[in-house]
Amino acid sequence: MHPTTDNRPALLLAMGEGVADRLLTAAHRTRLATLTRTDPHLVAHDLTTPAPRVAAALAEAEILLTCWGATPLTPEILDRAPRLRAVIHAAGSVKHHITDACWDRGLRVTSAAAANALPVAEYTLATILLAGKRVLDSAQRYAELRTDHAWLTESAAWGNYRRTIGVVGASRIGLRVIDLLRPFDFEILLYDPYVDVPPPGAELVTDLDDLCARSTVVSVHAPQLPSTYRMIGAAQLAAMPDGATLINTARGSLVDETALLPHLLTGRLHAVLDVTDPELPAPDSPLYALPNVLLTPHVAGSLGNELHRMTDQALEEVERYGRGEPFMEEVRASDLQRSA
Repeated sequence: MHPTTDNRPALLLAMGEGVADRLLTAAHRTRLATLTRTDPHLVAHDLTTPAPRVAAALAEAEILLTCWGATPLTPEILDRAPRLRAVIHAAGSVKHHITDACWDRGLRVTSAAAANALPVAEYTLATILLAGKRVLDSAQRYAELRTDHAWLTESAAWGNYRRTIGVVGASRIGLRVIDLLRPFDFEILLYDPYVDVPPPGAELVTDLDDLCARSTVVSVHAPQLPSTYRMIGAAQLAAMPDGATLINTARGSLVDETALLPHLLTGRLHAVLDVTDPELPAPDSPLYALPNVLLTPHVAGSLGNELHRMTDQALEEVERYGRGEPFMEEVRASDLQRSA
């Protein structure tokens, strides 16, 4: 089906409907067509019952370039892809579509989690700084008063100087947050039971309750695992000092929102929640209207032109594969036991 003199690997795009149009610019499609044997406009939205063109491309594919909405790679689908050697994921977690069958068949897997970590860390830094300045409070008060006010008196307990920031989880994002915090006048604490030596500029704390008790801001960056379910629960929330802020950009299931809500309703704690459990709060949830809560619809990760950073990383991996080099960000089965 292809010239024997063309040694470029065959590649098939596999992701949800509409994702490729947001992920790939015209320049990306041109680069793909240069690096691989592919139709850069052919996208497999469903590999379970593929159309004839997709089925033919899957049978030839040596690489799948995946993103959000990719079909889980079951044994049945892999049987239709006898030449498949690698799955390059242009997003973060691969848990949705990489099955045990992929590891059993020795497929190489890589992800753009490192590229996706950057905007999440940037969002976290921004919200930490805004939390210290009590931006939600002051904006609301300003809108209510609409007159001169003794802001210096009211803001006596505000500010970011020498605040203590607690980072929960030494994930890619958690470590990047610590990197971004380092130039500021913060004390940085890190809790992660798998870490023995803290990164530069952070103090390793072995007890999560202790981190919560000492921190003005607690920012959650742990993976979603059975062991992390509701890890920020009643005891941890009670330990947080009055006026402290909880930031969750990881997964909603890591925070016990039932235990959190009373602290928010009384105004004792503040929260920045980019993720919730369930992901979409009920229409009558108080989280939408509470003045001490910044609720955003899971936008901390890559969106808009930030998707192109993930595409760039994925295409670099495609190029490395074509040269026979190791992936920069290879994912192994053992990694998924402690990562998102």
